Amino acid sequence: MSTLKSLVVHVDASPQAAVRLKLAEQIALAHGAHATAVYAVTSALVRYPMAMAAGADMAPALAEVDAQRLEAARKLYAATVSPAQVSWAECTGAPIADTAGQALYADLLVLGQRAADETRDIDVPPDFVSSVLIDSGRPAIVVPHIARSPIKLDRVLVAWKPTRESARAVTAALPLLQQAGSVTVVAFDEGDEPARGDDILGYLRRHGVQAAFKREVAAEISVGDQLLSLAADDQSQLLVMGCYGHGRAREWILGGVSRTVIASMTIPVLMSH
Repeated sequence: MSTLKSLVVHVDASPQAAVRLKLAEQIALAHGAHATAVYAVTSALVRYPMAMAAGADMAPALAEVDAQRLEAARKLYAATVSPAQVSWAECTGAPIADTAGQALYADLLVLGQRAADETRDIDVPPDFVSSVLIDSGRPAIVVPHIARSPIKLDRVLVAWKPTRESARAVTAALPLLQQAGSVTVVAFDEGDEPARGDDILGYLRRHGVQAAFKREVAAEISVGDQLLSLAADDQSQLLVMGCYGHGRAREWILGGVSRTVIASMTIPVLMSH
């Protein structure tokens, strides 16, 4: 019986929100879970401070922009998923804090990667995904902005490192791994210490997951790029990995591998901090 019972999916007014909604509904149906679509965006009053500076009479116009975006998101939600499977919630204020707060009551989040063209993706701050991961401490599937429905999660690549972040990511992914058709664990040699897979393979086996193991030597290129290349070569449909960061929210420095994957992913990535 799956332990995945509650999901939160972030929704904004972008067409890509429909892909996230469908994935959340798909996972919820497969695991007997319920998903909540959380509409949380930066208000136009904050996004366009220069407009407010030009005169207080701009406030009604900016409020109308917010109302139109909300209505567009509501219509997208209604046209995409069943309310019986995915309920609707609206948050006001800071999207990072609002989403992270809702995440505390979820087993898994579904978030969206920032589009390469940042001018088109202004509903949430640039550090939305990474900050929600850090602030909530909850695992998330981050959906690439190029993704299209339906999304398959049948071939999974697990990036393993004997750390708490990796362990949390694997534990969070277990319900998905148990339903996957193919699971491969990859680990990278670190210095003189060769990567080992017997412990993690044994752990997965005890949870009903039969996985193959790949040992890799970190190349001169970024390990993040190497990991994404391995996922492409393996035709993986989901990457599972720990997310590394340091310091307090809004002040932390994201680890190089995590930063590369978040920026360049082409398949969904389940991450946990």
